[in-house]
Amino acid sequence: MTRRLLRSGICLVAACVALAAPAAHGEGLPEALAKAYQTNPALNAERARQRATDENVPQALSGYRPQIVATLSAGFQAVRNLLPDNTIQSANLKPWTIGVTVSQTLFNGFKTANSVRVAELQVQSGREALRNVGQGVLLDAVTVYTNVLANQSLVEAQRANVAFLQETLGITQKRLNAGDVTPTDTAQAEARLSRGRADLNAAEVNLAVSQATYLQVIGNAPNLLRPADTVDRLLPRSRDDATGLAFREHPAVMAASFDFDVASTSIRVAESSLMPTITLQGSASRSRQSDPTLSSAGTDQASITGQLNQPIYDGGMAASQTRQAKEVAAQSRQVLDQVRNQARTAAVGAWVANEGAKIAVTASEAEVRAATVALQGVQREAAGGQRTTVDVLNAQQDLILAKARLIGAQRDRVIASYTLLSAIGRLDVKNLGLNTPDYLPEVHYHQVRDAWHGLRTPSGQ
Repeated sequence: MTRRLLRSGICLVAACVALAAPAAHGEGLPEALAKAYQTNPALNAERARQRATDENVPQALSGYRPQIVATLSAGFQAVRNLLPDNTIQSANLKPWTIGVTVSQTLFNGFKTANSVRVAELQVQSGREALRNVGQGVLLDAVTVYTNVLANQSLVEAQRANVAFLQETLGITQKRLNAGDVTPTDTAQAEARLSRGRADLNAAEVNLAVSQATYLQVIGNAPNLLRPADTVDRLLPRSRDDATGLAFREHPAVMAASFDFDVASTSIRVAESSLMPTITLQGSASRSRQSDPTLSSAGTDQASITGQLNQPIYDGGMAASQTRQAKEVAAQSRQVLDQVRNQARTAAVGAWVANEGAKIAVTASEAEVRAATVALQGVQREAAGGQRTTVDVLNAQQDLILAKARLIGAQRDRVIASYTLLSAIGRLDVKNLGLNTPDYLPEVHYHQVRDAWHGLRTPSGQ
């Protein structure tokens, strides 16, 4: 009976945590990642933010386009005129005026061109920020998935431990009745059983918490999760490759690079306030019954006007804005260097952690095998009177602790591989080959970029 419990406990760990071939039924890690990618509220909120950022481009492009304003006014006016011959002339007028004005900026110190460039760089930066959030959501999904798997395995291992301790207590009580052991042995077995039940309860609590977190991140409760695979096939072959990829391709680095370009271009936008502005304005209007002297029934007007404005003194506003933009650019440059260093450090840490996780799994597997053999040997020796009940209980405690370390090592092994993939900036739907449509932010961008008229909301993804 004891050996059967031990074998079932080891097989349970292998089935739930070995992270080998998937089972035929249940939800796998790729399916969970796909659900999180489509439904996670934090990621969807970031997508909405990016769509709002896309609107900066058509707003900046509006500076190239004419501004057309139509006016219409109407009212009631009572007029009473005293003429030179002392006669009185009166009338009740209903004046109205309709007109249209067209304004076109011909030159504004390249402010529009630079503003468009700033808006496009903001879009590029926002896309990288969105990609970074997507990596974080996918990594969170991997973490909660493997946590549920690990906690399920721990619960089953603790249940097997309690069953073993119950059987040991029953055997000890029989031996006590036969006079082979002392009441101390029975008390020790009872104490270990109570501890095992407490450990089982703690494992069940941790499982419930991890299941609630799974629901928050993935969007549905976990059910029949399949073992998870690592992503070693997608990882770099050396630490230098990992740091190089992180330095060049991590979305946080690329977003910071675009932010620096935004700040640098904003300097030219600020400087344009000191340059002349040339505008052309045309207008046409028609008015009726608008002359209070009653000498004219209506008026038609049309005009074309060119205007040149050259700032001379604005109280130092433009100069201050230019200096401010230069300081922001210097700050952005420092932030870029800082982010690059952080990405490099994170890649090194992820690489080392992944390599360490491989060693930890191998060591834990060896520890479980050795602890299993040791327990079996202690049991045989105890049956022959060479070992005490405490020796058996201690050997069982060593085995259950070894199983817990193996479960944790297997979980950390999967998380570490995905963490390294995220550290080099390649944890995304395309590289993982998930069976879900990839969100393409450029689709919405092209829908709104040249939408210069109307209030229609483009259909985004």
